[in-house]
Amino acid sequence: MVIIPSIYGNRKECKMSIEDAKKRVDELTKILDEANYEYYVLANPTLSDAEFDSLLRELENLEKANPSLAKDTSPTKRVGGEVIDKFKKITHDIPMLSLPDVFNEDEIKAFDERIRKSGFNPEYVCELKIDGVSVSLKYVDGNLVSGATRGNGLVGEDITHNVKTIKAIPLKLRENVSIEIRGEIYMPKNVLAKLNLEREQLGLNKLQNCRNAAAGSIRQLDSSIAAKRELNNWIYHLPNPLDYGLKTHYEALEYMKKLGLKVNPCNRLVHNIEEILAFISEYAQKREELSYDIDGVVIKVNDLQMQQQLGFTSKYPRWAIAYKFPALEVLTKLQDIIFTVGRTGRITPNAVLDPVIVMGSTVRRATLHNEDYVIEKDLRIGDVVSIRKAGDVIPEVVEPKKERRTGIEQVFKMIENCPICGSKLEKKEGQVDHYCLNPSCPAKHIESLIHFVSRHAMNIDGFGERIMEDFFNLGFIKNITDIYKLETHRQDLIELEGFGNKSVDNLLEAIEISKTNSMERLIFGLGILGIGDKTALMLSRIYKSIDNLMMATEEDLQKIRDMGPVLAKNVFAYFHNEENQKLICELKELGLNMNYTGEEILENDLLNGKKFVLTGTISFMNRDDITAILEKYGAKSSGSVSKKTDFVIVGDSPGSKYQKALDLQIEIWDEEKLLSVFKDLGEM
Repeated sequence: MVIIPSIYGNRKECKMSIEDAKKRVDELTKILDEANYEYYVLANPTLSDAEFDSLLRELENLEKANPSLAKDTSPTKRVGGEVIDKFKKITHDIPMLSLPDVFNEDEIKAFDERIRKSGFNPEYVCELKIDGVSVSLKYVDGNLVSGATRGNGLVGEDITHNVKTIKAIPLKLRENVSIEIRGEIYMPKNVLAKLNLEREQLGLNKLQNCRNAAAGSIRQLDSSIAAKRELNNWIYHLPNPLDYGLKTHYEALEYMKKLGLKVNPCNRLVHNIEEILAFISEYAQKREELSYDIDGVVIKVNDLQMQQQLGFTSKYPRWAIAYKFPALEVLTKLQDIIFTVGRTGRITPNAVLDPVIVMGSTVRRATLHNEDYVIEKDLRIGDVVSIRKAGDVIPEVVEPKKERRTGIEQVFKMIENCPICGSKLEKKEGQVDHYCLNPSCPAKHIESLIHFVSRHAMNIDGFGERIMEDFFNLGFIKNITDIYKLETHRQDLIELEGFGNKSVDNLLEAIEISKTNSMERLIFGLGILGIGDKTALMLSRIYKSIDNLMMATEEDLQKIRDMGPVLAKNVFAYFHNEENQKLICELKELGLNMNYTGEEILENDLLNGKKFVLTGTISFMNRDDITAILEKYGAKSSGSVSKKTDFVIVGDSPGSKYQKALDLQIEIWDEEKLLSVFKDLGEM
């Protein structure tokens, strides 16, 4: 007896022999493999996300019920979960050689001339040089058996557990062939942007570029981390193409594409040096439009017999080169060094520069990190300095042009007092950073501003901690009302590093949209002592408008269930503070909504007034949406289980709350029970 969900998610029990189960597993595997191929290789999906997820869930359940049918190449292996103790070594059957780099037109011409002087009249294949991590993939009878890094070219690290999570890499080829192929694992630009936004909101340092992010992701011991990073892959090389009856490198690319591998569509067969240079020029201009990073163009002799005759040096093939795009550096003047205070009190020196365009964007400032960094580079105010974008993203000061000094430049001196509050700075032994340790430093006001724009408060998209920190230090935002006056600084924002017309307009639009938020978001965002998002929602539903809430007495507030005298006093005190009243008036004038516009509590005997706790993962809906529906019918959420809890909702991989609910004999709802309740309410 096995549980088999239909594609509509309903579960039904039926008898199925192991033969029938195997037949269905094979059928589902074929459908899902084809769907992955269509989506990630052809970019032409035929299954909707919902259909794919439903079929994948059916396969997971069949494999769970019949473990002997779960193959290493099953689509269910994509989600990760395998954790290794350390990376094992893999010896490459054929060495993974690197390519010689060239940096200008003359060196490309010299490469072509050397081949022609050897008596050949070559065609070439031009390929984009993907800025990622090289990988060697080995298949036996069409099944993926290993994935390895380049390492030293002879021995790499076994990253098979992470490679299996990359959906662009087939676990089974479209032909039962044994083959080793080479490619590049990379992180798409939009994935890096999303990942950095999440890290910013968690107070973590941003990842500098797609290459570093891909390298860090593919070397995780826990494959579930790599799976979440949405890595991708391009295949570009077959080390032994003659063994498969191929005559040219271009044929090898087409053959690998036929096997179901993802080959870059921008590859081009060219016939002379002029066409090579035209290809390089074309993609030097197009590189910013691509969804992935490239750092150059690879040029390979197309004819495989010609490749063999040209041979190899001890390090490189003689039939291929990698043209590297130049690292763009420009000169400008270091006008000043100013200091900013982070939310932890960390002091950062920043270069104030004469505005200069670097790779298409105007740079006015660049971080100088810390005192040691400035001293090591011997930067002086008034220096002519070279600027580049590290990893094509972050502006950095490379060096001062000492030969252009006039003698009036000012030697750098680290400040001794906080630029915001004047407190004495401290630098602990063995550390490079200085800190302001004054807990009352106005820079700490940044925290309240960050809270105001956060997801559960005003939810202003794109306003992470680091951005708020920068805007505060630059004087654009000092209080809540300044957020809604940011339009007046639009031109200044566009000229900041990391910004531009589109990103600034998106941020300003998100600020404008936030004005229409329902009242409870504003109340929570104001940061009233002890008032969380749930209490803010309760107050909004009861009083309907800020004006009504401001007129409530302490006695009125205490009468509200679960309010209590302390919270009632905090709310009353906040709205009867003159400065806070002035803030509310200013926000009204700026156009912020002051009324409750959310859903009213609907009467329901099962849920009204009940307290619930969620633990584990619910497959059909995220926590926020589940909570919103339950609260819509009068239930109240809690983060901990107690005797006052009415029911505990238990999903996959529940925590200790589940055991506590069992100990206290509290009613437990599993996923099916919750789904049934939501269907009865008409919410599903």
